[in-house]
Amino acid sequence: MARINDSFRKLKAGYLFPEIGRRVTRFCEENPTAKVIRLGIGDVTEPLPPAIVAAWHKAVDEMADRKTFRGYGPEQGYDFLRQAIVENDYHPRGAQVDADEVFVSDGSKCDSGNILEIFGNENKVAITDPVYPVYVDTNVMAGRTGTADDAGRFAGLVYIPVTAANNFVPALPREHVDLIYLCYPNNPTGVVARREQLQQWVDYARANDAVILYDAAYEAYITEAAIPHSIYEIPGARDVAIEFRSFSKTAGFTGVRCAFTVVPKSLMGKAENGEKVSFHSLWNRRHCTKFNGVSYPVQRAAEAIYSAEGKPQVRAIIDFYLENARLIREGLQSAGIQVYGGVNAPYVWVKTPGNETSWDFFDRLLTQAHLVGTPGSGFGASGEGYFRLSAFNSRENVEEAVRRFRKVVG
Repeated sequence: MARINDSFRKLKAGYLFPEIGRRVTRFCEENPTAKVIRLGIGDVTEPLPPAIVAAWHKAVDEMADRKTFRGYGPEQGYDFLRQAIVENDYHPRGAQVDADEVFVSDGSKCDSGNILEIFGNENKVAITDPVYPVYVDTNVMAGRTGTADDAGRFAGLVYIPVTAANNFVPALPREHVDLIYLCYPNNPTGVVARREQLQQWVDYARANDAVILYDAAYEAYITEAAIPHSIYEIPGARDVAIEFRSFSKTAGFTGVRCAFTVVPKSLMGKAENGEKVSFHSLWNRRHCTKFNGVSYPVQRAAEAIYSAEGKPQVRAIIDFYLENARLIREGLQSAGIQVYGGVNAPYVWVKTPGNETSWDFFDRLLTQAHLVGTPGSGFGASGEGYFRLSAFNSRENVEEAVRRFRKVVG
């Protein structure tokens, strides 16, 4: 009989968001007339901007003509999109990224998990807590950890708590680590990292030959001019960091699927024999072997994000969600609830009332107010006592959700 990968069995429960889905489905089946408003999973609700739709249609029409039909494209992404990315996302901010360092993919969630394939299992991994669950779960699946303790922390990982007690600023590891996950604007807390904070992490990585895995999926939501949008705005970062970006929340691509990862050619790792090896070459080899590229029409749609017509249309959607976040943040604050985030990110991080656990608060909101959020403990042990609300919804639903929330906690 074939052996399973026993590391999967270390995961104590289902992935966070399917578990939320199961509870909500059960409630809806038992209460069919309840109008449930979902502010849990970070899925967009507004339609794609017209410029993106037009570019997608045009590319589909090309696929219907023998003269312009395209089969397999380059695994790393078409040059037109890779060039648009560096010319719009990096060079204007003084970040030196070359087009051939950009790898287009079907999602940063996939990339942040798949990237582990180019790193040896003996690497020590540091993860902020709370954290996007994919970082932890994929390391568990890859066999990099031991079992979890009662709080859900896995042996073998270095956890760095980020809570109100330390102003959500993670401390540098006290022990040597090789891989460091950072996410800014942060999911789930909605806070950002300032330039001097990121410089400390880059300096640590350079001093300890570590690699930063930097998730910038929400950088388009940054409203403060002084906040870096990319790790590569920090001197020295090209030698120590890999950056993940996504069009999902930027331009409504959650159902379209397009993202990219930047792996600088100067980023080096060490082989078993001590030889220095380019992580860029390893990721390129992995990409070519296991991925056939994002479809041509989708990449043309992504290119339109950077067009003269697309830029203001995309900005309008981002501003719409940021206004939702403001309404949630200020509405809860006026009810005496302690909240964080929601200024440079589409998430509001809520302190649960009293000593209520995050899952108890989830159940109370669902049953009493027919509202769905995300329990903070699902993001890690330090997320206990917190609750995440997403700004991705219609204005009508957000305004109604704030009214219901205030009734329950007021």
